[in-house]
Formats: sequence, C-alpha cells, structure tokens
Amino acid sequence: MQRWNLLELDAPDGTRDPIVLHSDDGARSVLIVLQAGQSLGDHQVKENAWITVLEGTVQVTAGGDTVDASPGVLVRFEPDERHALRTESGARILMLLAPWPGEGHYRGNAS
Repeated sequence: MQRWNLLELDAPDGTRDPIVLHSDDGARSVLIVLQAGQSLGDHQVKENAWITVLEGTVQVTAGGDTVDASPGVLVRFEPDERHALRTESGARILMLLAPWPGEGHYRGNAS
C-alpha cells in the first residue's frame, strides 16, 4: 500500500513544481499546486485525463465552455481534447492520466 496526504505535500513553485505521486504502465497520478493567478494554458494530452479539485477554485475551459470547479469536483477529458485550467486565488488539484503513456505520447528517455 502507498499513501499520500494530498493536502500537506509542498510544491512551492506551483505549476513548475508538479509532484508525480505514482507512474506505471496503467496510469500516472500527479499533484499540482496552482499559486494565485497561475494556469495550465490551452493544451491536450494523449491519455484520458481526470482532474479533481482538492482545494480552491479552478476555472476549467474546454470546447468553448468554462466552468468553475470547487473542492470535490471531478472533470474528465478525452484523449486529445484541448483544455485549460486557471485559478485566481490558488488551488490544489490531482490529475490522473490513463493509460500511461497514451498511444502517441512521446516519452523520450524519461519515464
């Protein structure tokens, strides 16, 4: 068994300091702490992506729609679906990517 307290892990550089909690051929889990005003700009990934808001509020944009997601909200994106996240006051999110890596995902020499 592995265990993490997602509300206590420190990531002082926000989006430049994501914490990969676990990664294997099935999935990857990443904790991202967004500082006030930070964002994950418009992007897409090759995997199914789930975002769970743990603290704060995140504005999630995809397909021309924007929603405010607060703690407890889970959002899912299809592979290659473009999306963006932004927070005014700061937020903590858990991102799950599966399968990892998705078909067509370039990994280079890193895992």
